[in-house]
Amino acid sequence: MAHEVASGMGGIRTAGDLVLRLQLSKSMKIHDAKKYVADKLGITPLELSDCVIMAEIREDLNLGRPMPPDRTAKGIEAKFRIAQLLGIKINSVERFKTKAGLS
Repeated sequence: MAHEVASGMGGIRTAGDLVLRLQLSKSMKIHDAKKYVADKLGITPLELSDCVIMAEIREDLNLGRPMPPDRTAKGIEAKFRIAQLLGIKINSVERFKTKAGLS
């Protein structure tokens, strides 16, 4: 079901991955998760599924994109930015911090 929700909103093309992270990490209902993400991004919940708006936001905030150009966030770097923006813990980010002695 989690995959269905994320891909239904477009996953990383829009904000499906961000909403899904909140649903899983904070046990939020989809409506609440969408509102939280939209507030953090400074847009309306309806705009979360607009791939043009989200492409611009993801580029501006360097949150990762499906086909990222050179010198943009990929992988763990994008996850660091997402965790900071949403105020959540992402397991891979926390493990990276521990191994790097950052936490």
